[in-house]
Amino acid sequence: MSLPANLYATWRAQRPGAGPCREEGPPPERLLQAVWQHQRLLRDALALADGRTVRVLHPGFLNREAGPDFRDAIVQFGSETPLRGDVEIDLVASGWRAHRHDVNPNFRAVVLHVIWEGASADGLPTLALKSRLDAPLGELGEWFGGEASARGAELDGKCCGPLRELPRAELDAVLQQAALVRLQLKAAQIAARARQCGWEQSLWEALFAALGYKHNIWPMRRLAEMAGTTEGELTVEHWQAMLTGWSGLLPAELPRGRGPDAEYLRRLWDTWWRVRERFGEIILPRAAWRMSGLRPANQPLRRLALAAHWLAGRDLPALLERWFTRTVADENLSASLLELLQPAGDDFWSWHWTLKSPRLKKPQPLLGNSRLTDLAVNVILPWLWARAAAGRNPSMLARSEARLLAWPAGEDNATLRLARERLFAGSPPRGLFLRASAQQGLLQIVRDFCGQSNALCEHCRFPELVRCVGA
Repeated sequence: MSLPANLYATWRAQRPGAGPCREEGPPPERLLQAVWQHQRLLRDALALADGRTVRVLHPGFLNREAGPDFRDAIVQFGSETPLRGDVEIDLVASGWRAHRHDVNPNFRAVVLHVIWEGASADGLPTLALKSRLDAPLGELGEWFGGEASARGAELDGKCCGPLRELPRAELDAVLQQAALVRLQLKAAQIAARARQCGWEQSLWEALFAALGYKHNIWPMRRLAEMAGTTEGELTVEHWQAMLTGWSGLLPAELPRGRGPDAEYLRRLWDTWWRVRERFGEIILPRAAWRMSGLRPANQPLRRLALAAHWLAGRDLPALLERWFTRTVADENLSASLLELLQPAGDDFWSWHWTLKSPRLKKPQPLLGNSRLTDLAVNVILPWLWARAAAGRNPSMLARSEARLLAWPAGEDNATLRLARERLFAGSPPRGLFLRASAQQGLLQIVRDFCGQSNALCEHCRFPELVRCVGA
């Protein structure tokens, strides 16, 4: 049995809470939280109720416990010193008192009250989002499927049995269709940003965010915004100095030692401090960065060093478009993109994890295969799909989808492992996840269905829908 081309999209439309958002009414609070978490906003046009501009240097971390909705955000009002604190999301300003946040000590660190519409309450800095969304409510409601939460459930999900009985061809097709839905949702998010800043800048911001991995997405994205305002052609090392300086991670003191490694840091320092006064108000505070618990290759400055190589060329968007139009065998897709994105070498960063780490015994590439796959499936292919959709080019749309379906699997993660436990009892069919599309499809199912239910799978229609396919 073959599946209709749009079957998974039909399933997705039947999940709980999947009805279209009404444009004339307030959105669900969960959608407003997702809008803030992913900054689906006109970020260059944010202003408080009192008229001060707002820069979101970090939206904070979603809090699933008692207290404000987001912890440890960093925001800047006008030209004031950036503030670090919590963010509370309510539909209306009166929710602050109605929910008794004004007398709850857990809310004392709130620095920004985000609401749907209305004026400020209790003198709190208040940001209304109704006129600041980057897309219509209906489109945002379609994009939002519910964030997956890591539940420690011991029981198999109710879809485990139906999925086990589903013929392999149909199972592959379900995952592929879910992956294509995910591709299109990511493309819509990029297109929404492109409407504000242009296609090339939207690509840079998405690439930087992906280099930040899950801990440093927002400071990396902010640096891409700053890089987009820089005029003139800069060398790789000049870009490294600017990005390191903007990041707030450049050491304040020069190294005492000698040798090529120390000289590199001196050159960064000299380049940056000549221009530092021009950027005093936009330098990121160190608190914006999450530095602990990172793998050596994911250290922010090393990621920025890679981005500097891309920026120095300035023709990366055109190179990606040419790569996309070339005929490339499926087995060579990853290698061909890596050849385009991997710098030939870096005299300092090929030999160091950080500015102060000892010199490595052998050079390490600035871009590995796992991060390459993340860039391909989460940024580059969605960006190309969005361009093709905007240009109404069906052949290019099909090509971007075909490349996603052919891409080799990426690195495993906790969400995928939990999903395999719940949906496949920890033993998926052999070879099911050899492609990145299967991983992406599984993540979309988790987002659309598991994220809308609970550990007991109450009210989840996914098992029923799978049984209908296998019948």
